[in-house]
Amino acid sequence: MTKWVSGKVINVVRYTSSLYSIKVMAPVDSFLPGQYAKLALKINNKRVQRAYSYVNAPSNKNLEFYLINVPQGELSPYLCQLSAGMMLMISKEPAGFFILKEIPQCNILWMLATGTGIGPYLSILQEKKDLERFNHLVLVHSVRLGCDLSYLSLMQQLEIEYNGKLRICTIVSREKFINSLYGRIPELIKNNALEKTVGLKITAKNSHIMLCGNPQMIRDTQKILQDIHQMKKYIRSSKIGHISNEQYW
Repeated sequence: MTKWVSGKVINVVRYTSSLYSIKVMAPVDSFLPGQYAKLALKINNKRVQRAYSYVNAPSNKNLEFYLINVPQGELSPYLCQLSAGMMLMISKEPAGFFILKEIPQCNILWMLATGTGIGPYLSILQEKKDLERFNHLVLVHSVRLGCDLSYLSLMQQLEIEYNGKLRICTIVSREKFINSLYGRIPELIKNNALEKTVGLKITAKNSHIMLCGNPQMIRDTQKILQDIHQMKKYIRSSKIGHISNEQYW
């Protein structure tokens, strides 16, 4: 049974006509980077809820969520209309296992995202904890258009702060965009373009791959990794495997 608390919207940032972030103040329980909460509104006397990953680090009390407005969606069009001072409902307890303690020991941690799936990685990287066991971190954000790279400036700032340990790579699938790869994540792994751009090799021996976002991207990327690199999906019960995922929608 979900326990709900009231949250006050403190800021809404609209990046494009469909992408936006909401910052909320609410008395929620502490969470781990990579976990998610449920947001809800009363719509036509019915509570409508959806799960969204925390973007902020747990040490930051401004709770941030990155959303896409789905015009025919049951909740996102209403969340998009919120403004500072308005209220919503948020689950008190966090959920999810897309967290660092579920990642096996490896040399390179690859964090691959499409769209709003960048959220949990930004929470992990902003918190800057429990990352010492990885020698290299790679953050990849794939979007349709260059204007959809909502957190590019934050990604670039984090790359500087990590002083060589973090490498970022942006991918745009529907237009050529400055300093970005062109295409889709699975194909860019298959043709080695991603590895060449980042300057690191993906192998079952040295890498763990985190995938977050579009379910089709996750399925296609897992197949490429399994077929080409002989990597296996991570199994929580046995703590073995090379691929972890969090599907959005």
